[in-house]
Amino acid sequence: MRKKRVSEWLQQTIFVGPGFLFFTVIVLIPFVLGFYYSFTDWNGLDMDKAQWTGMDNLRKIFTNDEKFWDSLWFTLKFTVITVIATNVLAFLLALVLARPLKSRKILRTVFFMPNVIGGIFLGFIWQFIFTKGFYTVGEKTGFSFFELPWLGTPQTAFWGLIIVFVWQTAGYMMVIYIAAFAGLPKDLIEAAKIDGAGYGQLLRSILVPMVMPAITICLFLTISSAFKMFDLNLTLTKGGPGTSTQSLAYNIYTEALINNKYGLGTAKAMLFFFAVSLITVTQVWLTKRKEVEA
Repeated sequence: MRKKRVSEWLQQTIFVGPGFLFFTVIVLIPFVLGFYYSFTDWNGLDMDKAQWTGMDNLRKIFTNDEKFWDSLWFTLKFTVITVIATNVLAFLLALVLARPLKSRKILRTVFFMPNVIGGIFLGFIWQFIFTKGFYTVGEKTGFSFFELPWLGTPQTAFWGLIIVFVWQTAGYMMVIYIAAFAGLPKDLIEAAKIDGAGYGQLLRSILVPMVMPAITICLFLTISSAFKMFDLNLTLTKGGPGTSTQSLAYNIYTEALINNKYGLGTAKAMLFFFAVSLITVTQVWLTKRKEVEA
């Protein structure tokens, strides 16, 4: 019995140990240190000059940091719109491409491809499209839509970021929805059709409730991705014009790495972490309650 326990512990150590070690070094220790530094005044360079300031950073954020709250409001608006738009578009694409179309494999690949392109590179591509491509198309066709200053005003830059994010993310969510549709019981759908259920009723009463686990996953992924959006913000607008399109992640980056206020930046990052965690956990809890078994 003792040898068996030793053998089990040895196996767990061999298989779980390296992963746990990397998790501790890369995630756990930096998180604990970050939590400590959020209560200090530190420039990020000299660790001996990390002076403990207690709640001063949090007090400054809540009482004297308008840019932080403007970034938070921008991020909330961006998240709500992109989460809805991405999931609606992905769901509709999945409905179409789950059917036995001859070109469905090609179309699935085409819609999924934007997700493969890295965010920084994708941002530079769309920066060229907004500044050069759209202008040329608008000049040739006369359509005012293409002649808008897409990255030049707060309103158009906001919608430009939304367009790129949805374009990049919808294909990945589409694949998850297609996988969910593939696992639906065909006899249940056929029985509903025989009973006279229309497509709208079939969608509302069977398809959506049955793919609710996929909706839970897709909502979680899109909410967390939208809140953490940084690379597109960096390459497309750099938070501009001014700071009108500065996301919360970009605000934290600017505070810590540009202004060299690592203590204040880390305090913002901790607030950001707990806020996103609370929102995503609540979303998962709410959508999990709506899931049904086949």
